[in-house]
Amino acid sequence: QVQLVESGGGLVQPGGSLRLSCAASKSIFIFSNDNMGWYRQAPGKQRELVGTITTYGTTNYAASVNDQFTISRYNAKNAVYLQMDSLKPEDTAVYYCTAHKTVVDAGDYWGQGTQVTVSS
Repeated sequence: QVQLVESGGGLVQPGGSLRLSCAASKSIFIFSNDNMGWYRQAPGKQRELVGTITTYGTTNYAASVNDQFTISRYNAKNAVYLQMDSLKPEDTAVYYCTAHKTVVDAGDYWGQGTQVTVSS
């Protein structure tokens, strides 16, 4: 099994930046179809995909955050990051880290979520 722990959420003013971190208890990026990502869920809305990063470092983003958010990783620390810039009130949500593992510990894993609030 894999545990994911997010950190870095908080209150930020519109136009500001935040960097979320996610630490995994095991190596994630081992096989070609392994990946990690971020989802978010705003109050009263369905959970939505923010973006993913693959074993090869390829990133994909939802259209709503493209050019605004950046996902990166640090393999040695089994960590993935979400850099959020030019934040808007509509970015307010609980942000969840996810991991998709194939072959070893195969399955989908979720963190507990971290609250991001964008407000003046």
